[in-house]
Amino acid sequence: MKKIFIPFIAIIISFMSFAQKQNEVRASMGIDFVSVPDLKDYLERNYTDVLSDFSSAVNFSGSYGRMIGETSQLELELGYLLNSYNESSVGGNYDLTYSLLMPSLLYNYVIDGKGYNFKFGGGAGLRLLSITEKLPADPNDYNYSSFGFGFILRGVGNTALSQDVFAHIGADVRYDVIGKPEETTDTNSIGNVNFSSLSFGIRLGISYQF
Repeated sequence: MKKIFIPFIAIIISFMSFAQKQNEVRASMGIDFVSVPDLKDYLERNYTDVLSDFSSAVNFSGSYGRMIGETSQLELELGYLLNSYNESSVGGNYDLTYSLLMPSLLYNYVIDGKGYNFKFGGGAGLRLLSITEKLPADPNDYNYSSFGFGFILRGVGNTALSQDVFAHIGADVRYDVIGKPEETTDTNSIGNVNFSSLSFGIRLGISYQF
């Protein structure tokens, strides 16, 4: 009886241990290098000197993931990207700030090790663009918005800090199809700018597995 009981208890403990690691929550912050060709052309044509093809933007994100198999995870993520451009001239100051709210659903392939794991995956989701533009010698703020969708390819590494808490590092490649926020008859208006973008990002954060 004892020989049967001990392996049985071991199996239950192993199953419970696995079950407790079915879920994961994560918070992180990172830097994205974003290319928006149409926006670059608009700014150079109207307000700024020559800009680089990629600009840096801050990216905040949080996610909830759940294992759906031994090596498969579904992850629901909410990201927030913030970027801005500023230029001073004799005619006044020009300011452009735009943000991108990015809810996404991803599938991850998970490789588990003792005290660490790696994830490789991808997904897609909606994109909500919000823009505030301040023109030189103009006291008004001009606000625009638009909907779109985007795609993500991702690689992630997690290293244990304690039994359930992990240091998180991740890298993304993302393509977002946003389009023009608002059609106008003024060809110099930012409402005619296509905000579709390609970006590469890296982030650091903390994840909790339970």
